[in-house]
Amino acid sequence: MSETQAAEKVKLTVGKGKTTRPGDQEEWLREYYEISVVVDDLNELSVARANLLGLIDGWLTQTSKLEKTAPPEAKHSKEDFDKPSWDPSKIKWKEAEGPRGKFERSEDINNLDFKALVKCLAEHKGKLTHEGYFYWLFENGATVGRKKRLH
Repeated sequence: MSETQAAEKVKLTVGKGKTTRPGDQEEWLREYYEISVVVDDLNELSVARANLLGLIDGWLTQTSKLEKTAPPEAKHSKEDFDKPSWDPSKIKWKEAEGPRGKFERSEDINNLDFKALVKCLAEHKGKLTHEGYFYWLFENGATVGRKKRLH
């Protein structure tokens, strides 16, 4: 990497939150998410920011839906927590090829399943295996790769 390429890298941190008051309760609930990524090309800064805001919006929307559909006293089985909140068949994947061969990638940022997958990957340090596929989060924080696991 040349010095000019290294000089163009910038760390971008985006944060967003919401404050809600559920029902007639006196206390307010605050929810806040913050993501940091390294952007290699300054020309992509606004695209990266929009992608990150889209991810956070998805997370905030998802938790709002959960609050409305599941009362606090709802019981959950262990299986409920083992099932991911995302369905890979509902995500748009494109074929790609890298140094380790063919794989699929997605940047389907307006898709709630994609946003849930990114959140899940973030919770698993950027890598996980699910139903025979290995998933990973790219450094930009807005691209996911997947490859069929060989047994």
